[in-house]
Amino acid sequence: MKTGHGLNDDAPMQESIPSLPRMTRRSLLAIAVATILSGCTKPAAIEALDLDWHDLLPPGAVDPGQVLRGRIEHADASRAQQLVQSAGVRADLDGKTVRLPGFVVPLDYDGTGLSSFLLVPFVGACVHVPPPPPNQIVYVTSEEPVESRRLFDAVVVTGVIQSARESTELAESGYRLAAIQVATHEP
Repeated sequence: MKTGHGLNDDAPMQESIPSLPRMTRRSLLAIAVATILSGCTKPAAIEALDLDWHDLLPPGAVDPGQVLRGRIEHADASRAQQLVQSAGVRADLDGKTVRLPGFVVPLDYDGTGLSSFLLVPFVGACVHVPPPPPNQIVYVTSEEPVESRRLFDAVVVTGVIQSARESTELAESGYRLAAIQVATHEP
């Protein structure tokens, strides 16, 4: 029996919809599945060399962690001088993609996020006197603003490292890191 709309009421619903070519239906199905799955997958992991702060020290350098075990008093110039003398960098890391955990000392804001910051090995670095040696401070830049809620946020930064001195109002760094990814970190 025909209705006034030209559709057969006895026919299954599929026949009442104009059919698409088989290839088009498959393409639409593939796009739909890919769209659904894209929200369920993690972003691809970035291959990087995992570093710790002692990895930034050149061979034979004084480990600042040993020197900084206690508080350095303002008058204790000998300890501060030891740190400055151990400020060499590792040029063999230049151009490598690395991953380094640390704490954020904000420098430049771009809108609601940071476009540059210092990455330091411990809370309080660069705010207390003296700052760590340059080989224990990394100047980080990011094309995409990095959200930072407070001073000394714990993060892990992945990016391309270069041994290059950078002077800021707070401290001098021995490395620059062009951030690819900045993630929160639980120290």
